[in-house]
Amino acid sequence: MTSERVAGWAVGAGIGAAVSIVTWVVASRLADLWFAVPLGPIIALGSALIAGVGVALERGKALSGRGR
Repeated sequence: MTSERVAGWAVGAGIGAAVSIVTWVVASRLADLWFAVPLGPIIALGSALIAGVGVALERGKALSGRGR
């Protein structure tokens, strides 16, 4: 693995972490309005994990040069 690929995956992981944080905040606010206390945070966390991992994998693949 070259340094460019490692850097691409590292940047992709950082972007995924940022997306996960923003998704957690927004989903937490919205889920608190629609669902009861035990269900709201679970939905917010689940959606944040799915969005963060999905973006990290997609950006990592694209930035590492494997998506070309």
